[in-house]
Amino acid sequence: MESFSQLGEWTWITLGVALLGLELLAPGVFFMWLGIAAIAVGLVAFFNDMSWQVELILFAVFALTSIIAGRRFFARQGDETTDAPGLNERGKSYLGREITLEEPLVGGRGRVKLGDTMWRVEGPDLPAGTRVRVSDARGATLQVEAV
Repeated sequence: MESFSQLGEWTWITLGVALLGLELLAPGVFFMWLGIAAIAVGLVAFFNDMSWQVELILFAVFALTSIIAGRRFFARQGDETTDAPGLNERGKSYLGREITLEEPLVGGRGRVKLGDTMWRVEGPDLPAGTRVRVSDARGATLQVEAV
């Protein structure tokens, strides 16, 4: 209990800097908000004489506030549109494209070559040479249907 009573502004600022440093080592963005809250408590403690209980409550309030504000900020950042939608979903770029089967679809599965890549395809059993249209893409597997 006595160590809590010794909490002061420099302790909070040191804790905040340590949490910000821990953010560099840990994945995600969580310790940063706690570090910001600890530094804020240290700055408030510079100008006000507070008990350790008030400092802990203030830290909890600042931590919750900074976490919520940070989540809202980063949630809005993800809403930006890009000039290349589906950049990391290459299979989706083939939706609606018509191709000719070089190999038959047997048991609902087969392979086709698009550009320089072999793709797994699923669809009804069809002989080689059949024209098909890509109707869906699930990961590295294209769903096809006869044209």
